[in-house]
Amino acid sequence: MQLYRLGLLVASCVASVAAQSTFTPARPPALPLAVKSPYLSTWLPAGKDGGNGGYLAGEWPVFWANQITGWTGLIRVDGKVYTWMGLPGSKTVDQTAYEFTSTKSIFTMNVDGALEMNITFLSPLTPKDLRRQSLVFSYLNVEVSSLDGKEHDVQVYSDISAEWVSGDRNATVQWDYGTTDGIAYHKVHRQTPLAFSEINQQAEWGNWYWGTDQHKGLSYQSGADNDVRGQFSKTGQLNNAKDQKYRAVNSDWPVFGFASNLGKVGSSPVNTLFSLGLTQDAAIQYAGNDGYDPVPSLWKSHFKTELGALSFFHKDFSESNSLSSSFDSQVAKDSVATAGQDYLVLTSLSARQAFGATQLCGTPDQTYLFLKEISSDGNMNTVDVVFPAYPIFLYSNPELLKLVLDPLYENQEAGKYPQAYAMHDLGSSYPNATGHSDGKDEAMPLEECGNMVIMTLAYAMKTHNSKYLSAHYDKLKQWTGYLVDDALYPANQISTDDFAGSLANQTNLALKGMIGIQAMSVIANETGHADDAEKYSNIAHDYIKKWQRLAINHDANPPHTTLAYGDSESHGLLYNLFADAQLGLGLVPQSVYDMQSKFYPTVANKYGVPLDTRHTYTKGDWECFTAAISSRDTRDMFVKDLATWVDETPTNRALTDLYETKSGDYPQNQFVARPVMGGAFAPLLVRQ
Repeated sequence: MQLYRLGLLVASCVASVAAQSTFTPARPPALPLAVKSPYLSTWLPAGKDGGNGGYLAGEWPVFWANQITGWTGLIRVDGKVYTWMGLPGSKTVDQTAYEFTSTKSIFTMNVDGALEMNITFLSPLTPKDLRRQSLVFSYLNVEVSSLDGKEHDVQVYSDISAEWVSGDRNATVQWDYGTTDGIAYHKVHRQTPLAFSEINQQAEWGNWYWGTDQHKGLSYQSGADNDVRGQFSKTGQLNNAKDQKYRAVNSDWPVFGFASNLGKVGSSPVNTLFSLGLTQDAAIQYAGNDGYDPVPSLWKSHFKTELGALSFFHKDFSESNSLSSSFDSQVAKDSVATAGQDYLVLTSLSARQAFGATQLCGTPDQTYLFLKEISSDGNMNTVDVVFPAYPIFLYSNPELLKLVLDPLYENQEAGKYPQAYAMHDLGSSYPNATGHSDGKDEAMPLEECGNMVIMTLAYAMKTHNSKYLSAHYDKLKQWTGYLVDDALYPANQISTDDFAGSLANQTNLALKGMIGIQAMSVIANETGHADDAEKYSNIAHDYIKKWQRLAINHDANPPHTTLAYGDSESHGLLYNLFADAQLGLGLVPQSVYDMQSKFYPTVANKYGVPLDTRHTYTKGDWECFTAAISSRDTRDMFVKDLATWVDETPTNRALTDLYETKSGDYPQNQFVARPVMGGAFAPLLVRQ
C-alpha cells in the first residue's frame, strides 16, 4: 500500500508529542487553511476525535466534507528533509505556535533548532471590494530564517494532489504546466467536466491553479506522489518534467509540485509565496426573472482570462494581505470592546467559514451572492440559513445581504413560486438555483415569511435604502398577511430548527411572526403607506400582549418563556427576540428581556444553554443571538461557555453550530462548516 495513503505512525507521534504548540486565541476543532468558497474549503482536523491536536505536520488537510485534499509541505535543510505540512512520511518539524485571525492561520515551526518557519494561510476577506472578493483563490506564504546564528542551505517544497479536482477518486484528471507574467503554475482539471455537478460535495467542473513566483531557483514536476516528493527529498530540486499519463485521482496519486531553492538562509527572513484557486466561467444555474440561465462568476467581469485572474491575485499579495489585516483588526477591536477576548474567539473563527459558503456571481450591474447550506442539505440561499448568517453581512457590508436576498425576490416576483408564503430556498441542490415552481420545497411558512420581512428591513435601515422596500412592498405585504393569520397561534409546523421536529404553538416561532408584523409596520411607514403602518402596528402590539399571557410561565422560579404555549415544564432559547432589539422596534417589553436574562444561567450546562428541553444539545449561532440581547453578565456567560467549548471540544471538523452542552461532542445530527456561524457577529449589532 502507498506510503502516501498510510503515512508513518512515527511521523504522527513526532508531531503530537515532540512539539508543544500554543494556540491563540484558542485551539479550534479544525483549523481553517484555504477557506474561500463552497469548493475551496480545506481544513486541518484538530480535535481529539480523529485529529492530531492541531499540528500542521503529521495530518492530512481535508475538505469540509472530510475527504483528504492532499496538500504537502517539505523543507530540506543542509541535506536533511522534514515535513511541515501533511503526512508524507519524513520527520516532522516542531510546531511551536498557532494563531488565527478572521482571515489567517499562522503556524510557527522550529526545524531542529536551526531554522524557524512562519507559515501563513491567508484566505482574503474584502467585503467592500467585490472584485477581490470574487476571486476564489487563497494564499500560502512560507517564511524561513535562521535560529542558531548560522547560515543554512534551504529548499522549500509544496504540492497539491489531484484530490482537489473531483470527489470521485476514480475520475480521470488532466493537467498542464505553464508560465505567465512571471508566475509558474500547474493547471489541473477533470478530463470530462460535469457542469453544475457535485460528487461528495466537490465541484466536478472548473480549473484548479497552483502557482508560485518563477525564478532561477524554482523547479517543478508532476507525477506520482512518491516519485515527485522522493525526487525533492533526494536532490532538493525537481526534474522540470510533466507526467504525460493522465489518469484517475487514485491511480498512483498524481501530485503537482514546486521546489524553491532559497540558497543560504541567515537571520533575515526569506519567503516563498504560493497561490491556490478555482476558476469556473459559469458558476451557478439560476431561474430568475428572465428564465433559466447559467450565471458567470463575478471575477469574469474584472479579468479577461483565467491566467489574468491568477496573475492579479498572486501579485496582489501585499495589498490583499493589508486589506485583510485591516479587516482582522476591525473585527478584533470591535469584538474585544463588545464582549472581551472570549468573544474574539467566536467572531474570528466564524468569519472565513461564513464567507466560505458563498460565491459572487453575475456582473457589476447585476451581482448576486449565492450561498450554500453546507453540510445539512446543500440547499441554495436557504432563507432560514441566511437569517442566522445575516449579522456578518450587515456588519461587514450590508450590500452583501441585499445580494443574497435579490435572487429570492427575483424568482418569486417572477411568479415562479406558487405558494402565498415565502419560499424556503432557491434550489434544493447547490449550484442549481432552479427554484421550486411546484411549490414542494421544505415548508417553513411562518419562519421564512418572518425572516424575509425582518432581513429586508434590516438591510434598508442600515443603508437608508427605502427604495428597496418600495420595490418589494407587494411581496412583503403578501408575506405579512400570512404572519397575521398564523403568528398568534402557529400551526403545527417546523421552524429553522427542523431537526428538532415540528410543534404547534411554538413560543419562539410565534414571536418571530409578531416581530415580522411590526417590522412591516415600519416598512409601510417608510414607504408612505400610513394606513398599513397603523394596522400592522396595532396587530403586532395586540398579539404581543396576548403572547405574554400564553408564552410565559409566571409561576416558575424564576419565570421564563416556555417552548410551546401551555407547556409549563418546558423552556428554550428565545433567540428570535434578537430582531426586535436589532431593528429597534420596541415591540417586546424590557421585562421580557430581563426575565430571560435571569433565567438562562439557571439552566446552563458546562458548554452552554440547551436549545430547548427536548434535548441537551444547543446551537452556537442562536446562543450568540441570545447573548446579544441579554444582560451583560448573562451575555458574558454565553460567550465564555461557547469559547470554552471551541477550545475543549473533542470534535474535529470545521466549526459546528450544533453540539452537546454536556459532553461538547456532536449530537446525532452533525452539522459542520455552515454559514450560520455568521451569527457570531450578532452582539456587534446590538451593543450594550
